[in-house]
Amino acid sequence: MRSQAAMLALWAALFATTAAAQGYPTKAVHAIISFPPGSSTDIVGRIVLQKVAEYWGQPVVAENRGGAGGSIGSAMVARAAPDGYTLLINSSAHSVNPAMYARLPYETTRDFVDIVPLTVQPNVLVVPGPSPVRTVADLLAAAKARPGAINFGHAGVGSGTHLSTEKFIAAAGMNVTQIPFKGSPEVITALLGGTVDCYWAPISAAMSNIRSGKLRPLAVSSAKRNSQLPDVPTTSEAGVPRAESPLWFGVWAPAGTPQEIVAKISADVRRAIADPGVREKLAALGNDPMDMPPDEFARFVRSEIEDYARVVKAAGIKPQ
Repeated sequence: MRSQAAMLALWAALFATTAAAQGYPTKAVHAIISFPPGSSTDIVGRIVLQKVAEYWGQPVVAENRGGAGGSIGSAMVARAAPDGYTLLINSSAHSVNPAMYARLPYETTRDFVDIVPLTVQPNVLVVPGPSPVRTVADLLAAAKARPGAINFGHAGVGSGTHLSTEKFIAAAGMNVTQIPFKGSPEVITALLGGTVDCYWAPISAAMSNIRSGKLRPLAVSSAKRNSQLPDVPTTSEAGVPRAESPLWFGVWAPAGTPQEIVAKISADVRRAIADPGVREKLAALGNDPMDMPPDEFARFVRSEIEDYARVVKAAGIKPQ
């Protein structure tokens, strides 16, 4: 009798989970964006979430919780109920942080389920429009003439822009001063105000200021030129090989979220990214779509964690 009752209870639980997944979502979904408003993570995430909300017929409420390289927002999601109603929108910082922080308020590979990637884009090395620095060669010459005097801004320890900075200055052999901020909007404000000299900005966060001439692009961090900035060289073309560091974005949920719900979120996000209107908006900001089911995305995330650990160790970066 006990075994029969246990079996009935198991079937009831499975039925309830399946039913919940089939009706999902029945209310608003809360999306934590791990970087501030106006950041590349925020821009890409909101474009995709807006289309997904149309499919679901339910609001997707985005909330920015930036700071600590994206780990503050990540910690909120790790502690949330695993029911599909709290999601995380993060960047490649998700895979960088385990190497950059000695202690995180969560375990990256244990406390999240990898759902789906969004897009990948290069970072772009920018300086203020009035700057006398017009090329990467100019920047290297200035850094050599005044060791430590060039101020590089980045979007917080462990962020993708921090790693792009570390890879670039290591490959170029530069002696610079790094200044961390909470996110890209703050760094760009500092650039425009003359507080910092240069920044490896996510292309989508910098594009409007590049087009207006307020910022000057010197190089992109991808292996090939970006279609939105066809005249801007790659780091290798600019004379600094082995400095490639593209930025990517994805969606996660708390560990234990039912597989049926994970599959539905993945399918609907992939459908949104394939939508011509969404693709056009993302492409205009320098994004290339990524398309992976959850299991493939999980393998990708883990390979990125391993790769960033090697990069951080080779650069001699001490975890914070």
